[in-house]
Amino acid sequence: MEMSLSDFERELASKNATPGGGTAAAVALGQAAALAEMVCELTIGSEKWKEGWEGAVDAKKTTTKVRIRAGQLAVEDSDSFDQVVAAFRLPKSTEEEVEERRGAIRLATLHAAEVPLETAKLGMELLSKLEPLASHGNGNAASDVGVASLLASAAVKGALFNVEINVASLPEAIAAPVVQESAGMRGACSEVSKLVMHAVHNRIQ
Repeated sequence: MEMSLSDFERELASKNATPGGGTAAAVALGQAAALAEMVCELTIGSEKWKEGWEGAVDAKKTTTKVRIRAGQLAVEDSDSFDQVVAAFRLPKSTEEEVEERRGAIRLATLHAAEVPLETAKLGMELLSKLEPLASHGNGNAASDVGVASLLASAAVKGALFNVEINVASLPEAIAAPVVQESAGMRGACSEVSKLVMHAVHNRIQ
C-alpha cells in the first residue's frame, strides 16, 4: 500500500495500533538511504570529488538496496503486529484451541521481532558506508550524510526497541536466536555513528 507522507503521518498519529514505532523506524531508514544515495549521485562523475568516486559507487549499492527494502519493511512491520492481534483473538474454548492459540501467538510474536531486527541490521549496513562518503564524497552535501547517519541511527535503535518488547514475551528457547543477533547492536550503532559525525564535522567546519 502506498500513501503520501501527510497521510502516513496522520495514520501514525491516530489511535490505531498500526502503523507504530517499528514502521516509523523503517521509514526513517528509507529516508536515510535515500539521502545517502543522493550524495552518491552528487559525487560520482564529478571531477571535483573524484577521490570519493570509489566510496560512493560502493555505498550506492547498499543505499539502493536498503531504500527499497526499508519501504517493504515499513509495511511488513505493521502487518506483523496485526498478525499478533489476530492470534490473540483466536478462540480458546477448548484445551486444543488454547494450545493452538498459544502457538499462533508465539509464532506471530517471533515474526514481529524478526521484522524490526532486519530493519536494524540494514541500518547498521547503511551506517558502515557513510564515513567514507562523509570524508571523501561531495563536500557540499556532507551535512546530508550527517542527517542520513542520524536517521539511520534512530532507525536501528528504534527497531531494536521493537525487537526487545516482542522477545520479552517469548520463551527463552524461542527468543534466543533473535536476542543473540541483536546483542551489542545498539552499542555498535553508537560507535559507528560517532565516526560518521566526526567525519561530517571535519568536512563542514
